[in-house]
Formats: sequence, structure tokens, C-alpha cells
Amino acid sequence: MTEQSQRTSGPGRLLVAVYAVFALSASARAGVQIATRFSDAPVAYLLSAFAALVYVVATIALARPGETARRVALLAVTVELLGVLTVGTITAFDPGDFPDDTVWSQYGRGYGFVPLVLPVLGLLWLRRTNRTDG
Repeated sequence: MTEQSQRTSGPGRLLVAVYAVFALSASARAGVQIATRFSDAPVAYLLSAFAALVYVVATIALARPGETARRVALLAVTVELLGVLTVGTITAFDPGDFPDDTVWSQYGRGYGFVPLVLPVLGLLWLRRTNRTDG
């Protein structure tokens, strides 16, 4: 099996699909927030846009073949995990810093905590498919 078919078959296909849904939903959310209420919580809304960008990059990189795409996916998923842990911790202890929710607020509570679990699954999948390549 080639690297591409390993990374995007079975669980990998589902992972890419979930990332694509999150890329779309986070992008739509950030777009609406920035277009309609930017002055209410600019940091939170820009963070939502950043999260959307991370999901878009992760989706594309996970779906593409090659070592470069794997490394980009690894970077994007790592940034995602660090983001959700950082923002989740800040909003758990001092929610006033973010007057409105982002995708990563409260560890992704508004999205059923999928933003907390998704990067862990992504990293595990990248590790697993990397081992089976060699």
C-alpha cells in the first residue's frame, strides 16, 4: 500500500473528513463573527480565524501524499493541540479574557470536545502511518 492510500484509507479517510468539517465550520463561524461583531471580541474572533486556518491546512496536508505533506500535517496538528490546550486552559480559569467563545474555548466544549480529541487522534494516526511506511 502506498503512503497516500495508508494515510487516507479507513480511519484516515474519516479523520480527513472530520478535519474538513471543522475547517468549514470554523471558517464559517470566524467569517460571521468578524463580519458582524468584530468589535465585540476581536481577539476571540481572530483566534477563531486562526483555528479555521489551522484546520484547513491540516485537512489539505492530511489528504495529500508525500513526506512534505506529512510534515505540514504534523506541524498543523501539533499547533492545533497546543492551541486548544492553551486557549482551553485560559478560558477555563479566566473566561473573561475571551468575551465570546472560539472553537478552542473550554477545550472545544461548544463542539462536543472534538477539538481536544481530534489533534490527539491526528498525531496518533500520523505516527501509525509513518511507521507502516518504512
